Amino acid sequence: MNFALILFVLVVLTGIAWVADKLVFEPGRRRKAEAAVAEFERQQQKIGERFADENPAATRAKLRDDALRQPWWLEYTASFFPVILLVFVLRSFVVEPFKIPSGSMLPTLYVGDFILVNKFDYGIRLPIIDKKIIPIGDPQRGDVMVFRFPKDESVDFIKRVVGVPGDVVAYQNKRLTINGQPVPETPHGEFLDDEREPASFNKQFTEVLGPKTHEILNNPQVPPFVMGASDFPYRENCTYNAEGVICKVPPGQYFMMGDNRDNSEDSRYWGFVPDKNIVGRAFFIWLNFANLRRIGNFQ
Repeated sequence: MNFALILFVLVVLTGIAWVADKLVFEPGRRRKAEAAVAEFERQQQKIGERFADENPAATRAKLRDDALRQPWWLEYTASFFPVILLVFVLRSFVVEPFKIPSGSMLPTLYVGDFILVNKFDYGIRLPIIDKKIIPIGDPQRGDVMVFRFPKDESVDFIKRVVGVPGDVVAYQNKRLTINGQPVPETPHGEFLDDEREPASFNKQFTEVLGPKTHEILNNPQVPPFVMGASDFPYRENCTYNAEGVICKVPPGQYFMMGDNRDNSEDSRYWGFVPDKNIVGRAFFIWLNFANLRRIGNFQ
């Protein structure tokens, strides 16, 4: 379901009702209110002081309020326009909320984390058609990025940017190198991954990727080679062997990996992410019903 398109349609429909109300219906209601009050004043003068309304101010206010009240169909359209417009603008150009559906980004992000995604770090894009109109910046190695899955653009994925255009990314024997330089990592104990069945203990490492320092997981029981890689654009840029995969990132594309390296279907399996599929940079956990202590920034 394309929520952005639904929101846009609601903005258009409620916006039309709001404009029509301001230009046509509201002036008509004001004239009707003025006429009702004027008629009340005439009636009061005719019947004289003895039979006049005991609380004329309250009666005038009620007549005015009744005449100015919006009909139900305007109340449920025009009245909601400012709120829907604000949500549309914030969601399209500022931040968008997402919920983490899987454990592929453990231990950085847990299933059930509600996160915020910055929509302008990588450029201002027109909603619905997702065309970049104002370039601001580009994804950097180490960024946690939300994007539309290249195999099914109705689905949003979240992974970490490992390779940017022009990079040679090698993941051999579960060690990451970029442009021939090993990415620094240090052991950091073990981590119980109970998001999959059966649950397993993983080796945990602290990895330094670009300016970002974060945790990754490796399962020593899983072999290093990539099984089940599909066909994808620029697949000729990748070489698969018994130790893993080596890819040269094409222009305008990005190589993405999950932090849970042995429990993540990512660019090793389905290829590169084109710039046009970018949604934004994830930066903040704003809620997790199971663990409120998880609220805060992450790398």
